Amino acid sequence: MQGAGARGAGVRVRVPAKVNVQLAVGAARPDGFHDLANVFLAVGLYDEITVTPADELRITCSGPDAHQVPLDESNLAARAAIALGARHGIEPRVHIHIDKDIPVAGGMAGGSADGAGALLACDALWSLGSSREELLALCSELGSDVPFSLLGGAALGTGRGERLTPLDVGGAFHWVFAVADGGLPTPAVYGEFDRLTEGTDVPAPAADPALVEALRTGDPVALAATLANDLQPAALSLRPSLADTLTAGTAAGALGALVSGSGPTTAFLAKDEDAATRVAEALLASGTCRTVRVAPAPAPGATVVGAEDG
Repeated sequence: MQGAGARGAGVRVRVPAKVNVQLAVGAARPDGFHDLANVFLAVGLYDEITVTPADELRITCSGPDAHQVPLDESNLAARAAIALGARHGIEPRVHIHIDKDIPVAGGMAGGSADGAGALLACDALWSLGSSREELLALCSELGSDVPFSLLGGAALGTGRGERLTPLDVGGAFHWVFAVADGGLPTPAVYGEFDRLTEGTDVPAPAADPALVEALRTGDPVALAATLANDLQPAALSLRPSLADTLTAGTAAGALGALVSGSGPTTAFLAKDEDAATRVAEALLASGTCRTVRVAPAPAPGATVVGAEDG
């Protein structure tokens, strides 16, 4: 395609982190995956993905913990460019730069966000004009959390989490995220979930109607009362110190607290923006986490925010 490898202007995309306000996990399927009822909420922490024409596919990264981000074809941003190019007969000769602000390996879908951002940026750079449905289908091939990174807002994810039903959100929610030292591999957490639930009757996952209603009405107290993560016992089993972080945030006045996704980041819902600041300060002073981030929700999905000189 004309311009696929040419020098010129690039495209910059902003894409949000997520928190799972409910993660209901079913028993392991024969293919090793688990059926989920995964209520995603996009939060205002963003990576920015800039894609410019280049002589070959190249990944660079800057920002906090950038050294932990793979710069080869295992990176979801690279895989997105390759997949989109393959679908349209384009050699993905692009430089993908990730300006990282979403915590790395923190259960907040930072890698998935980068995949969705690169997909949207390459689609714009190559003037493909793909429909949202086409991009979401490619996202689902890349990973279970990638479609929501494209969509943003709030949504119920079923299947492996990739089949999305948008949900209404009636107000702003204020979150504090406590970032732990090191990562917690998602496969290990699911493996521990399987170990802890072995021999028990794991119910089929379903969204909590009260939680969906709390999102719709924008009620932080009601949402806090319904926060749930079936992976939390497994994450705490593998990383017991996270219990101290959850206790510290709750003691500081958070309305609700839970492990974000498979962890190890922990998420705290506050009454309002001022309360979020107080919770963040207390968590940082507690010494139970490496750093803290404050962010509102909901946030828009992957969005083209500008062009860059190549």
